[in-house]
Amino acid sequence: MKNGKWIFLLLAMMAALFIVLIGFSIGASSLTGVILSGIGVIAVFAIGFSQKKKMREKGLL
Repeated sequence: MKNGKWIFLLLAMMAALFIVLIGFSIGASSLTGVILSGIGVIAVFAIGFSQKKKMREKGLL
């Protein structure tokens, strides 16, 4: 795997973790946890898409 693609693996694992945390928060009836985990998923996806755009513009993808 190229060095630049490791960050995408890390971001995918973080997104999966936040999605699992949403499930745990729903099970624990924690609205705060659901909201924070949802914000975390959105933030990780936003970081990933912006990183992909930057790498595509530089010709690394």
